[in-house]
Amino acid sequence: MLQNALPKGPRRGRPLWRDFFTVRVRPSPSSWGRDRTFGKKVFWNGDGVIEERGENMDQGFTIWFTGLSCSGKSTLSKLVEEELRRRGITKIEILDGDVVRTNLSKGLGFSKEDRDTNIKRIGFVCKLLTRNGVVAITAAISPYREAREFNRREIGRFVEVYCKCPLSVCIERDVKGLYKKALAGEIKNYTGVDDPYEEPLNPEVIVETDKETPEESVRKVIRRLEELGYLAPEVGVYTPEEEEKVKKRLEGWGYL
Repeated sequence: MLQNALPKGPRRGRPLWRDFFTVRVRPSPSSWGRDRTFGKKVFWNGDGVIEERGENMDQGFTIWFTGLSCSGKSTLSKLVEEELRRRGITKIEILDGDVVRTNLSKGLGFSKEDRDTNIKRIGFVCKLLTRNGVVAITAAISPYREAREFNRREIGRFVEVYCKCPLSVCIERDVKGLYKKALAGEIKNYTGVDDPYEEPLNPEVIVETDKETPEESVRKVIRRLEELGYLAPEVGVYTPEEEEKVKKRLEGWGYL
């Protein structure tokens, strides 16, 4: 429910449009015809702080799902895509590691050098998509930390999602039987068996897919995108306690 409002007292100035969760400052008349966006947005970040951020929700970004094979990357990437489309985002591309292997990186093996080359190729595509306003969603094991951090630096608007799952659970989920073959020595350089997986040190999101439902994991990702300012918060997604804190803070600022 949007409605016009004027701040009270000394904060009186340019009018605001508000919905209790997002406060949008209308552009000044001098900018009309040039700036069609709202100048600032104020977000509730869930930690008792309301932050102002510039408009950046029409820009692209990359969501990078990383984790062991069978940790849930592909499943969650598709569910996140569905939720983003439900929110009205239409420019989305998914780069699944298995699909990329048979097309973009056909011919590469599984040595560290070839794995890094594969991940950097995916990162390059994500960089192009991101800078052209597309949401790029990647689901790739990407076992080596340095290659992931390289892509983070190159892409900029980069959200790393670590699908954390015990190896034993991943083995149970493996319908292709690849872990079984790797454990038997039939497959070499298999991540988690005889090749390392380097856990992210500071990912934007950690989803524990052996403990959470897919819906719970998706909510974690979506909430983080909102906190980062990449996705507009949806009215009604906050708890009553959070809503009350938001209202009190805005009242204290004279916005309500």
